[in-house]
Amino acid sequence: MTITKQNSALSRFSSVLDAKGVLTSAPDMEGYLREWRGKYNGQAAAVLRPRSVSDVVEIVKIANQEQVALVPQGGNTGLVGGQIAFDAERQFVVNLSRLNAVRDIDPIGYTITTEAGVILQNIQNAADEVDRLFPLSLGSEGSCQIGGNLSSNAGGTGVLAYGNARDLVLGIEAVLPNGDIYNGLNRLKKNNTGYDLKNLFIGAEGTLGFITAAVLKLFPKPRGQQAAFLACRDLNAVASFYTRAQSLAGQMITTFEVIPRIGIEFLTKHLDGARDPLETPAPWYVFVELSSGQSNDHADQLMMSLLQSGMENDEITDGTIAASQSQRQYFWHLRQELSTCQKLEGGSIKHDVAVPVANLPAFIQKTLDAVHAFMPECRPVPFGHWGDGNIHFNITQPRGMDKDAFLNLWDDFNDIVHGVTLSYGGSISAEHGIGVMKREILTKVKDPVALDLMQKLKTTLDPNGIMNPGKVL
Repeated sequence: MTITKQNSALSRFSSVLDAKGVLTSAPDMEGYLREWRGKYNGQAAAVLRPRSVSDVVEIVKIANQEQVALVPQGGNTGLVGGQIAFDAERQFVVNLSRLNAVRDIDPIGYTITTEAGVILQNIQNAADEVDRLFPLSLGSEGSCQIGGNLSSNAGGTGVLAYGNARDLVLGIEAVLPNGDIYNGLNRLKKNNTGYDLKNLFIGAEGTLGFITAAVLKLFPKPRGQQAAFLACRDLNAVASFYTRAQSLAGQMITTFEVIPRIGIEFLTKHLDGARDPLETPAPWYVFVELSSGQSNDHADQLMMSLLQSGMENDEITDGTIAASQSQRQYFWHLRQELSTCQKLEGGSIKHDVAVPVANLPAFIQKTLDAVHAFMPECRPVPFGHWGDGNIHFNITQPRGMDKDAFLNLWDDFNDIVHGVTLSYGGSISAEHGIGVMKREILTKVKDPVALDLMQKLKTTLDPNGIMNPGKVL
């Protein structure tokens, strides 16, 4: 694209947006072009910040006419580069943070309707104010936005009980690549009137249009919660205890996370005020939380029974139950800061994979053996959502190794971890999406018929290729 064409598009965008709606200087754009870990540093002709759905419609129409591309962005917390622009001439970031209204909240119908730019934590707070729960919870919930959560089909720590982002949506509003508005803000739990079109856009990472608003499901607030930090002798004990917990507590289990010993060591080394949660070190830890619809006493009693049963069956070797709300929050703090503390140990090659829950012990052990065979001094930190089969198999650089030299082995470690994942019937992306990071890998592991169908949908809805080019496909 020529500079003249770029200037023409920019001039037209400026004519429909207000003074705060077009950012062109490097300092103003920097925060929108850098991924928070520093892995992706992008370029864009400008950052556009629409205030309304009608602004988004005008942006899309101009982009088609001027043959420029749009990169949708929310809170810029993504981990696979899907929200980053990489072309200083043809690509414009469209950040939806100014579409931040809660349009409606219906506690009787258990729904909340919000625009795409509403911060996830603000949705949680709005639900709490009417004695309801919005259960999507992520480490970045103080800055990520619901439009990005839906576009990436975010997971988080509540999936075991409530499902992924996709499972929490009744309807969406979206601006299509031709500028039409899909008004699918359905609040019905039953609406069997043809194709479920909302799921074309949820998880599409902005390649098929802009999600501008959504109707989200709310749930009853728990009347009691209890959390425990438990030690396990090995991965088979974790698996056995999880099965036992499901039998005893069922849907009351709202969190079941696994953490290796090295993760605790990173936390106590780098996190201010962190201490080892148990007196005796163990190879594996489980963080489990129960939510009761009755009372705190009910949650306490069930947790005590669960811990006792686990110990009697040699699955749990030690454990502590939160004695207060502040201790429960401390357990959560340890879990949520694990990724941050890994960063302070140097280069970290990250994998977001999932395998069937029954295969987790064998998968983790085989992958540990494989990465150590490739690099004996590397420091794997496999942790995450055991109940979902979703493990963040992150690998920290060896002590003293050059960070860049280690990160240059990203593809080699990818091949190892993804190879074992696929051998157990797993997925290379459990909750982070494809973006640019896994685009080429997707072509190797996705069913060819599925890839062809995805490409046909993309071509049909976005024939001019203006929506987030180079991402997913």
